[in-house]
Amino acid sequence: MNQTSEPKVEGNGLFPTPMMHLTFPDSQRINGELSAVITKRMADHPSNNHSNLGGWQSSWDLSEWGGDAFQEVLGHAKKVATRMTCNREGKAMRVDWGHNAWANVNGPGDSNEFHTHPGAFWSGTYYVDDGGISDDPSLGGEFEIQDPRGITPAMYSPLLAFNIPGGPAAGVTEKIIPQAGTMLIFPSFVSHAVRPYRGDRQRISIAFNLTVRSSEPAI
Repeated sequence: MNQTSEPKVEGNGLFPTPMMHLTFPDSQRINGELSAVITKRMADHPSNNHSNLGGWQSSWDLSEWGGDAFQEVLGHAKKVATRMTCNREGKAMRVDWGHNAWANVNGPGDSNEFHTHPGAFWSGTYYVDDGGISDDPSLGGEFEIQDPRGITPAMYSPLLAFNIPGGPAAGVTEKIIPQAGTMLIFPSFVSHAVRPYRGDRQRISIAFNLTVRSSEPAI
């Protein structure tokens, strides 16, 4: 009697969504400078109202008043973005990045609703002050991202997921706990939000978009 052999199975994770997490070794100095300039700006200028639900959001010209500390943060973001960008054949590219950037300050109860950043290639956020969240996650204020592939898997059968790396997140969201001195960089099409902050301090962050002004093959 012949036994039926089992087929060879290979699971491939197609359509991955990159999420870069940077840790700045000299963040205490950078954050001190940024906190001072953002706090002063907040005292002198009213809030913009875009994705923020409460709190304060600056105009999108942070590069004009953020000082050397912001330029240092932006420089690191552009270097990482270049390293993580290639052409359709997987070859490295030299990209001239344009940008806009702004500051966000969330106090008790403040949050940001889900949104995307159209008109950009990479987007990101840098945490100046996590409001104590990294030491006490119960304070909320997490960065939350939605699965860009849609919500169908979770709608159809919420208790089931795909048995591949990253499969349990299919159709739902992932939360990242902020930590001062760290940066997240992600594709601009990714829908994201900030959960309500329940601490009694200020949660300060910088957000930015990187646009492509020109690109050419790297030599």
